Amino acid sequence: MEISKKQIDDLNVEMTLTLKAEDYADLEKKRLSAYRKNADIKGFRKGMVPMQLVQRLYGDQALYEAVNRIVSEQLDKFIKDNELHILGEPLASESQKENSWKSGDDFEFKFDMGLSPKLDFEIGKEDKVPAYWIEVTDEAKQQMKENLLKQYGGFEEGESAGEEDYVIADLTQGDRKVEGAYITLRNVAEDARSLFLGTKPGDSFDVDVTLAFENETDRAALLKVKKEELSGLEPLWNVKIVNVKTFVPAVESQETYDKIFGEGVVKTAEEFDAKAAERVAANYKQETDWRLSRDIRAYVVEKAAVQVPEEFLKRWLYENNKEKFSREQVDSEFAAFLEDFRWQLVRGYLMDKYGLKIEEADMHEAAKAYAAYQYAMYGMGNVPEQLLESAAQQILSDERQMRNIEENVENEKVLAALKEKMTLSKKKITEEKFRKLK
Repeated sequence: MEISKKQIDDLNVEMTLTLKAEDYADLEKKRLSAYRKNADIKGFRKGMVPMQLVQRLYGDQALYEAVNRIVSEQLDKFIKDNELHILGEPLASESQKENSWKSGDDFEFKFDMGLSPKLDFEIGKEDKVPAYWIEVTDEAKQQMKENLLKQYGGFEEGESAGEEDYVIADLTQGDRKVEGAYITLRNVAEDARSLFLGTKPGDSFDVDVTLAFENETDRAALLKVKKEELSGLEPLWNVKIVNVKTFVPAVESQETYDKIFGEGVVKTAEEFDAKAAERVAANYKQETDWRLSRDIRAYVVEKAAVQVPEEFLKRWLYENNKEKFSREQVDSEFAAFLEDFRWQLVRGYLMDKYGLKIEEADMHEAAKAYAAYQYAMYGMGNVPEQLLESAAQQILSDERQMRNIEENVENEKVLAALKEKMTLSKKKITEEKFRKLK
């Protein structure tokens, strides 16, 4: 057996393994003996099948298993003996020659390995990242108040149809009639919407339903037919407006305040104004916190000057996802992958450097927070603690979700440590300028 190492560069290594017949012969015989022992072939007692027949039936498999086991063991040994920190897994070299796979032949295997870069850098107060703070303006506060009132608004009888309204209409085509159809104007195709805008109860006009309602499922529901029946209908229908329903925001009142904030929390217009400002500030903080985390990541990754074996990683990604993605797709998505991958390497380095650990309690609290967020997305706030506990346990029992939670916890720990060590330069900025930041 011969093993050689070729250092392509600092981040790429090629290993060549040559196997002689004597290197795998004993293991090959053991595999054949195992096949003979377990072979169930008509005309022979179990364990008494002639070896010549066993060789003919199972020889190729036994050879492959013996050689593959030795190659796997030698690969692991090579990595450990050379103290290599590899990325992904070794890949068959592109210069690998095809082996004949005949018992008694010599075999040569070549493997490419991408190496993890050695990181060594410090973060201190001399490292500065801007921490933006967006001022709450009267305009933003007013916009928030209007949005809150819209959220709790409703539809009333209207005089004429506007962009945000819907109409109740009767549709006729010869003897066919559809009564009381609900049509939301924003769902009407733009080219046909002008026919509906400004209409009043009693107005009548013709419309091509294939142009006005492009989605076949929606069109079938509107005309109260099955989707497969649409092709048998003429497209031109007469529409007669029966009612116009206009959206009207909620009016400021104690009832509205209680609906938005909870009973008795807000009692005056001034308190409503203050609560709206709080909502705006909270939204801004969420955005600026996200921006700060992104900027810290970018700054630290750039300072670490993380170099990775890019071509090897592209090949590794493709080989492990070839059933899902083409090489062209891997190439097009590689820049985004590389950005995240570099951060993973830096994050792992800093976890070790700062002695950060992920405890079971961290995972549990993060899973509960994620569960609460999911409930909030469905409009469910103040979820009982017992329900959150149950949801957290379910999340952590799913390996994929558990890994996502673990990654998020690691991100938070590293970013929190960096915020303590760096200088965060507070910068006041307008919302308009913040939006224009790259």
